[in-house]
Amino acid sequence: MTGGLGARLVAELLLLGTLTGFLAGLLGIGGGMLLVPFLTLLLESKGMPAHLILKMAVATSLATIMFTSLSSVRAHHVRGAVRWEIVKLLAPGIVIGSMLGAQIAKALPARALALLFALFVASSATQMLRAAKARATAPEQLPGAGAMLSAGGVIGVLAALVGAGGGFVSVPFMSWRHVKIHHAVATSAALGFPIAFAGTVGYVIAGWSLHDLPPGTLGFIYVPALVAVSAASVFTAPLGAHAAHRLEVTQLKRAFALLLYLLAAYMLVRAAQG
Repeated sequence: MTGGLGARLVAELLLLGTLTGFLAGLLGIGGGMLLVPFLTLLLESKGMPAHLILKMAVATSLATIMFTSLSSVRAHHVRGAVRWEIVKLLAPGIVIGSMLGAQIAKALPARALALLFALFVASSATQMLRAAKARATAPEQLPGAGAMLSAGGVIGVLAALVGAGGGFVSVPFMSWRHVKIHHAVATSAALGFPIAFAGTVGYVIAGWSLHDLPPGTLGFIYVPALVAVSAASVFTAPLGAHAAHRLEVTQLKRAFALLLYLLAAYMLVRAAQG
């Protein structure tokens, strides 16, 4: 097997990057919830080693978020929607947690990682449905610096384990503390970069000494997929961010939550198959 990509697979990865980049900007999800299942399918079609496919998909998904987050957060920042004081409080814990999460993922059996991914995708879908119904107008109540450091650590670990930008945890967390939803989405996009950068470094280190990784990898990162998906997503993430400030996204969130449930079911099947 070689690291080369056929034209059809390149087209599929570009399409996937186009879709996930837009959703990252629109909903602050980082795209990982979609990228991981579909990258798993694509890598499987390439005949990659079965016990490495999911870890490669998670790691590669996380790496793409470095580019997607930079592209989408710029559009949010221009509108003054990013709460940088929240980013500063959460980022140190996120960096530590993301590095740790990559090492945990390496140690987990693929079946356990698939089950964990399915559970968190389902949880994300449920949170999205609840957020779509929420109309609370209570004043903002952020915890102290120590609690924010701990919250960042939890967000980082979970994001690294499932290859997402952390929006599935950070947006509900900020909404729970009554941060306005547009600010929560924009701030989540800004948090995506430290999550992705630290997690990517962690996955490179975690896979560095493995000898059965296929060609084209850097640690657990599958570089050809990283390049193709990122190239498309950096163009569509700002479009999603623009749309987030102009559209009523409640119905979109409900529809996307249903898609997440389907993807969670797929990953549960994979876990059951071992």
